[in-house]
This record gives sequence, C-alpha cells and structure tokens, in this order.
Amino acid sequence: MRALVVGRFQPLHKGHLKAMTEVLSECDELIVVIGSAEESHTTRNPLTAGERYQMLLSSLPAGEHSRVHIVPVRDVNRYSIWVNHIESYVPPFDIVYSNSSITRMLFSQVGYDVRKTTAFNSKLYSGAEIRRRIVNGEKWRHLVPKPVAIMLDEIEIRERLLNAERDAGIKRRPRGRSARK
Repeated sequence: MRALVVGRFQPLHKGHLKAMTEVLSECDELIVVIGSAEESHTTRNPLTAGERYQMLLSSLPAGEHSRVHIVPVRDVNRYSIWVNHIESYVPPFDIVYSNSSITRMLFSQVGYDVRKTTAFNSKLYSGAEIRRRIVNGEKWRHLVPKPVAIMLDEIEIRERLLNAERDAGIKRRPRGRSARK
C-alpha cells in the first residue's frame, strides 16, 4: 500500500518526521509532496524546494530511503483542480494522511481513503513558530532534526528571514526596555 503526505516543510520539524515515521509503519511506501515548490526566500516560504528535499532526505532513517518518494510540486492556487494536479506529479497512491482539514476534504471528495496522523504539539511543532523563534533569536534547534538545524545554520536562515521581512516591508520593533519609551 502506498500513502501520500503533502507539506511545505518550511522547515521540516520533528512533528513532520514523527508523522512520516508513523505512516511508514502502516504502509509499504510513502510519497512526500513538497508543496509550494516554486516559492522561496519569503517570510512564509524561506526555503527552496531543493533545500527542503535535502532536509527530508537527510532526516529520514537511511533504511527508509528506498520506501520514500519525494516530489516537489508547484501550487495551482485553485482547490477545484488541486487533487488532480497532485495526481499528475506522483505515482499512484491508496491513502492520504493529513491533519489539514482542507486537504482531507479535497482528497476524500474524490474518493481517497484519508486518515489523520497522531497529533503532535502543533503549536510548538509548527513551521511558523520555528521561523518566529529563529527571527527573534529564541531557542529553536530542539524542534527540528539535527541535520535540519545544521543545514539551516549553513544557509544563514535567520539572515534570510530578516531579509525577506525587509523585502516585504515588515518593520521589526526594537526589543527591550528602550522599545517602550
């Protein structure tokens, strides 16, 4: 049986990895779709599809590589054709695993068996939360697999995120007591 998981992985975190491990324990193969593959260097999507691909590959146990297919897919931004768009990029699959209500609804509407994975602390294990922590200089490395932390340090992710904020016109408030004056 082949399963499908869709995510942006901005960045890949331990919640993603635990969910994929759970799916692999129930299925023979897993297709991991890297969504929004065309976007990078923005506040919401700072990482390239290639960087996310490498994060997934380096974080999966080596023995599982032959059971996992990683497929970057561009957005179509139209729910009415999204499932068909995904299907056109990936090998056939039997089950979709997702904790996203819209993803579950869209795939179940066309007849797929759709299941949830065990919920991990989604407030903590969230790409948005990890990106927020990185930008604010807070602790974040414990939330991602070690290869991901190393890679994010190598690409200077904090600087990339700060540049994306500047490019988007987001103004940061000064921190500390002097900011209150």
